[in-house]
Amino acid sequence: MAPDRDTSRQRDMARPMSDMSPAAAAAALEWLAEMGADEVIGEVAVDRFADRSTGKAAAAPAAPVIAGGPRVEAAGDARSLASACRSLADIERTLSSFDACPLRKTATNLCFSDGNPAAPVMIVGEAPGRDEDIAGKPFVGRSGQLLDRMLAAIGLSRRSDDPATSVFITNTIFWRPPGNREPTEAETLMCLPFLLRAIEIQKPRYILCAGKTSFQRLTGRSDGILKARGAWLRFTVGETSIPLLATLHPAYLLRNPAHKRLAWRDLLTLRQALDAH
Repeated sequence: MAPDRDTSRQRDMARPMSDMSPAAAAAALEWLAEMGADEVIGEVAVDRFADRSTGKAAAAPAAPVIAGGPRVEAAGDARSLASACRSLADIERTLSSFDACPLRKTATNLCFSDGNPAAPVMIVGEAPGRDEDIAGKPFVGRSGQLLDRMLAAIGLSRRSDDPATSVFITNTIFWRPPGNREPTEAETLMCLPFLLRAIEIQKPRYILCAGKTSFQRLTGRSDGILKARGAWLRFTVGETSIPLLATLHPAYLLRNPAHKRLAWRDLLTLRQALDAH
């Protein structure tokens, strides 16, 4: 995008909407879409509990309890249900009716997996965005399109029927958090047993963590992704021990294109491991 055009759009964005011409308003919306905006948010928060007849706030309904006993019970249920699954299809069926996670009630679709279950590489992302929520598949939006191009550069594809050149893709969180907010600890704990069981069942030769969330959840470490990326670790679940490599999330690369060179190094590291196996 030309810098002068971008600057002009930013000036339009700073003007009150009532002062904009239709063309300027359309250009401002186009600019927001290019910057990745996918939600319409008012300038003033709406009090959803206000009594419209009096303008006074009404008593809010009791919020769901996510701390202490109920959270532990829900996470325990997730572990029990996940351990009973014998296939990836079992996991998807179980998740489709897993009411304990509140994200299921606000999301449009379950986003469990995509790609070839026989692939030697499992890619673990973070959480679905708007495009993924609509499609019911992980990594289908702008970041997913970038991921596909990155994988193609090392001879891999989620659409390949040949296990040697395919990947299997899943997420740490299987439903889109409202407004793309950060998932809560309780929500993450409810999804994690299903991810771990998927790894046990699929038994990939390598795990590629895209972003800090999946890296930290699978390894239990708190390192930032820029520090963690590019180095092999051993990940163990049950009797399965798998080499794990962290890299930068494609969404991060869209915001920080200068760091694509780091992700390229990580992909070459993965490619070398696959070639040496």
